[in-house]
Amino acid sequence: MKQLEFEDFYRSGRDVCLRAVLAAVSDRALAEDLVAEAFARAWAAWPRVRGHPAPRAWIVRTALNTRVSWWRRHRREVGYGDHDGREAAAVESGGAGIDPALLALLRELPRRQREVVALRVFLDLDTATTAKTLGIAPGTVTAHLARAVGTLRGQLVTLDTPEAGS
Repeated sequence: MKQLEFEDFYRSGRDVCLRAVLAAVSDRALAEDLVAEAFARAWAAWPRVRGHPAPRAWIVRTALNTRVSWWRRHRREVGYGDHDGREAAAVESGGAGIDPALLALLRELPRRQREVVALRVFLDLDTATTAKTLGIAPGTVTAHLARAVGTLRGQLVTLDTPEAGS
């Protein structure tokens, strides 16, 4: 029973969780790895995750926390050259259902604003659940969302004006 229930949860939630994490991290391969890790952890703790008020939010938050943990462990490593994978992510969002132009704009937002957009817009969570998931006040969620939407609106309107294409 546990396995079938989890399989249904995985099938119904994987794509939406992937889109939310992709919106927050802006790197397709990284987002896939983080979501896979989060679902593996959810399987290991399924009775607790199943009882969570927003299990998909648990997946996204776990994925984002995993990214932070990974970054903390590896921040002192030196990379090769200036390549950080952003060029590839900008070229293709790889079927995640996010327009590459929108993904590029999301990438420019501050991290917390991207996380709020991922949870509020992509997962359609309410303000209270988003606040609880991120460990911030509901008013802070509202402020971050308003700033993000304002920035995105300004950028999208600029891209859509006839002068921008000239």
